[in-house]
Amino acid sequence: MTNEFNLEKDLRNTDWIRAKIQSSDSYAQNLYAALCNNGFLPKNVFEVLKNNEWCCSWRYAGGMVADIRNGGHYLDYYCSSHRTDRHKSYVYEQTVTDEIREDLDRLGWIVVSDIIDTK
Repeated sequence: MTNEFNLEKDLRNTDWIRAKIQSSDSYAQNLYAALCNNGFLPKNVFEVLKNNEWCCSWRYAGGMVADIRNGGHYLDYYCSSHRTDRHKSYVYEQTVTDEIREDLDRLGWIVVSDIIDTK
């Protein structure tokens, strides 16, 4: 059975998310960081119960964000948190900012660590 839930597809096919990624370096980096070391579940009770989690590698996350921005390379984002001294709005990998969390919620996704104790 194929998983019909795909966060990447939702990010790529949602005009307002693409616009935010394309217009803001900080938003793009924050989304990349959120995708790193986190799992995501669709806000669908059956998928949550099945733990049908979507996740990706840091490299994949960087490539996806660069591609949505219509240019660049995964290395523009990969380990970009070390640039926080120059870009005060950049965050460390695995950090999910309030804005990203709210936008994912609006898309119908939740961060696994928000509902499941991963300790």
